Amino acid sequence: MKIFIASLAATAAITFTLAPASAFAHGNEDHAGKPPAAAKKEQKDWGIAGDAKSVTRTVTLSMSDAMRFTPDKLAFKQGETVRFVIRNQGKLLHELVIGTKPDLDAHAAMMVKFPGMEHDEPYMAHVPASKSGELVWTFNRAGEFDFACLIAGHYQAGMVGKITVTR
Repeated sequence: MKIFIASLAATAAITFTLAPASAFAHGNEDHAGKPPAAAKKEQKDWGIAGDAKSVTRTVTLSMSDAMRFTPDKLAFKQGETVRFVIRNQGKLLHELVIGTKPDLDAHAAMMVKFPGMEHDEPYMAHVPASKSGELVWTFNRAGEFDFACLIAGHYQAGMVGKITVTR
């Protein structure tokens, strides 16, 4: 794992050196002004990007500056396509990132090293202060998964939750 993280850090360092600075800006800016990108249909251990027309359930999550999600435990059936409505009730930028614990751990470590890193995947949503965002995801694999806010310091403060997907 240490080799993987070191390799990931080296790759990121090279990427940051070669890429234009504006491509990685994250900070507290509002991503809501950008047109939505087409969701990448890449199978992950925890599912695949969902289509809005296939939503079978809507779940509302709140995020706060107390570094907590409400609710912080979710359960779905395999095959459900879920629309997450994410409400940021705080004064800081927060995000929702779905994944496995090892993936979230590695990504959180990168965010600490490169806090301005921009990341935009279909399994994550950045939500500015006092705003709402959405994410549509299909849980096509059973298992225990996690979600978190990976903004530097938020994950480390316990801004995490659990997802259980049953057959």
